[in-house]
Amino acid sequence: MKQTVEIIQIVGLGLIATVLILIIKEQKPMFAFLLAAFTGIVIFLFLIGKIASVIKVLEDLANNAHINMIFLKTILKIIGIAYIAEFGAQIVRDAGQESIASKIELSGKILIMVMAIPIVSVIIETVVKLLPA
Repeated sequence: MKQTVEIIQIVGLGLIATVLILIIKEQKPMFAFLLAAFTGIVIFLFLIGKIASVIKVLEDLANNAHINMIFLKTILKIIGIAYIAEFGAQIVRDAGQESIASKIELSGKILIMVMAIPIVSVIIETVVKLLPA
């Protein structure tokens, strides 16, 4: 039930900001963009507590399953990069800079690929060990 109230608050904030942006956009486009960016940041900050609780649950599950915490931390960093890159690209796209938004997304994908190399290496090593000689 709590999540229902929270999403209603988030959607309400988004709708109010959208109406204000539409009103302000014709007179002061820069203020409209700043309001959109500020609203996105407020929504993101609102969700940080939720993200922290999900991370805690995942850490507990990994500990109970005796999974190396390095793998979990790497996966969480990869997820973080994906969310941050998407958030940044959306803000830049809202400002009308599609090409820069695409570069942010590409950078996020490359950083994710770099961070995934150790995990992929372990998986390949494990598969090779399981194969008959």
